[in-house]
This record gives sequence, structure tokens and C-alpha cells, in this order.
Amino acid sequence: MTGSVQLSLEQSRPLHIDPVVRRLQGERCIHRIRTALGAEGWLVTGYREVRQLLEDPRLGRSHPDPENAARSGESAMLGNLLGNYETERADSKRMRGLLLPQMSPRRMRELRPRIEEITTELIDGILDGDLSASDTEPVRKADLQQALAFPLPVSVICELLGVPLSDRQRYLEWTYAAALQSDRVRSEQGLADLHTYGRELAAAKRRAPADDVISRLCAIEGVDDAEVATLSMTLLFAGEAAIMALGIGTVILLQNPDQAEALRQDPQLIPGAVEEILRSLDKGGDGIIRYARADVEVDGLTIRAGDLVLLDTGAANHDSTIFAEPDAFDIQRAANSHLAFGHGTYYCVGTALARIELQVAFEQIITRFPKLRLAVPAEELRLDREIVAGGLVELPVTW
Repeated sequence: MTGSVQLSLEQSRPLHIDPVVRRLQGERCIHRIRTALGAEGWLVTGYREVRQLLEDPRLGRSHPDPENAARSGESAMLGNLLGNYETERADSKRMRGLLLPQMSPRRMRELRPRIEEITTELIDGILDGDLSASDTEPVRKADLQQALAFPLPVSVICELLGVPLSDRQRYLEWTYAAALQSDRVRSEQGLADLHTYGRELAAAKRRAPADDVISRLCAIEGVDDAEVATLSMTLLFAGEAAIMALGIGTVILLQNPDQAEALRQDPQLIPGAVEEILRSLDKGGDGIIRYARADVEVDGLTIRAGDLVLLDTGAANHDSTIFAEPDAFDIQRAANSHLAFGHGTYYCVGTALARIELQVAFEQIITRFPKLRLAVPAEELRLDREIVAGGLVELPVTW
């Protein structure tokens, strides 16, 4: 595409507002781009247009020629999990029909006490860590990304699915491999390992059912072990958004101490703070992958059937025509209708779980770490661009 803008996986500063994305957004709502892999496509940055296209039946996750489809990364998650072009809509309807009852707000509220226990256990481990001496007072340090932001969502999903404790470490390793953006071979192998294990676990649950999602899925007539494995992976990857939100959200709160203090004084503000964190954490520059199933006109430009479309929810969540002072962080922002969980047909099935996890985690972070601060300048923090929704590489903190 002549004149297309090159996107890069090197945009790794979590609090950085890419001036190129903001300039493009100010010019119009859709842009011709070239992905980090050199593939041609479209980037949609306007809130109204992103929201509308998320539920437009002329766009879908699958492609009629997946081997030759334009890609934004090498992760097998971005291909193998996107579905069959001919049956995508029926498959999606069936998947959501099976998973949504398992992930309903009521079920997630019932899970909240266990999420609180897991969070408490993880933070207890952090607080009991090594004590370093300084010239003036004892100092404690930790990598909050590896000690809390990563293990909490994954532990909760494993518990929800019914993955035994003895298997969780290799489950984490396979998950990481499957999400790799730059190594197609390792990503495909990780995905294959997850699916094989999912089928084995489903077979084990049929022999000895328990109170978990996989056991309940196995009890549904017509759902075989292979489908249970696929559904399990869908939930696993749906939970990864919380990893990024926990790490970057903590940084945002540390950069806004007055608002963190307001949360300590009034914990009822935490749900609103979580929504503002979700709106704020992605500054834009990439997006939810879609492929056009028919020609679509947006703002006078024609997306051709088969074209790659990146629906940039991060940029949309900073659209100044929708959000007043979009780059400001405001835990009491009114009418915060962000698109962090998508919209319409493919609205994230793990939304209720992610919200509860984040509410629980941030409540404990602000109350149990009243003197928490970054151990390095915020400008030195980096996103893990090696994996899909990887969150921060590390989050060094002290208190």
C-alpha cells in the first residue's frame, strides 16, 4: 500500500502516548498501515467506528485462506483460535452458549472469596520476602509483575478450570509459548501441548468429576474432549487481559498518588477506578484482529473483502470526542463506556471474572502497601512485546 504507516512491535513503553497514533487519530478514523511483519491492512482508531465495526457482521475473526492471510504477529493464537471461515458464526454462538453460563456474573461473585484468598496468599508471600538494609531504614523490594500480576490471573483461571496444582507450572509454560509473537514454531507447539493436555484433563474429569468448569462442560451432552480442550484455551487466553491491567494499573496508581489515597479513604471508588484503569492502560497502536468478509466503506475509504483490519480499542478509548481529557486519569470519570473488553458479538466472556480479580487485587494493593513506590523510573518500564497481552516485563517496587 502506497503511503501506509508502518506499525512496530517495538512500541513497548506502557505509559507512552505514541504521537504518530494521536496524529493519525486527529486526521481521520481509519488508516492504511503495514504491520510489524510487513503485512498490509487497516487501522481504525475512532471510537464510534471501532464500536460499530466490532459488531458488524461483514467483519469476522477468520479468513478464507488462513495460510496467506495478513498477520500482525506470529503467535498461533492469532490464527488457530480464530475459527473456520465457513462456520465461524455458528461456532461462536455455540462457544458463547457453552461458556457464558460458566462465567456468569453470579458464578464469578461466588468465586470472589477464593480470589480474595489467592490474592492474600500471594501478597503474604511478597510481604514475607527478603529484607534489605539501607542507610536509614529496612527496605523491601519485589517484582510485582512476577509475584502478583502474572500468577494471580493464571492461578484463578487454573482453579476455575480445575487444573491440578501439580500441573500448573507446565500449563503456564505452554501458555507462554502459545502466546509468543515472534516464534511461530514454539507458539504452535505450545498451542498443541495445551490442546493435548486439555483433552487428557477432560478425560480425567469424566472419570472423576469435580466442582470446576471442565467437569461441568464434560457433563453437557454432545460436548467431546476436543471441544472441552478448545473451550478451556479460550478461557485461559480470555483471562490474560488481567495480567496487563494489574501491572500497568499499579503503575498508573503510583503515578497518581492523590487518587490512590482517595481509594484508601473510600474503597467504594474501586470499581470505578478499575474501569478507568481498563480505559487508560492501552494507549493505542495495534488492535483487535478482524478480516473483512465483504467490502466495507468507512469514512469514504473501502476495506476490501479479505483485508486485515485492526480495531484499535486503545486509541478509541482515548478519543477526545467521547472522553473529556482522554489522556488524564480520573477514577471518578462518569459514563466510562470503554471498549477494553470489546463490544457486540465477540464481547469478552471473561469480563465479569477480570473485573472481580482487578477489584480484589487493587483493594489489597492499596491497603497492604501504603508506602509502595516504583524502584525504577517509570520511563524504564517496558511491555513484553514477545507475547500477546504480555503485560510488563517486570515491575520493580519497594516499600
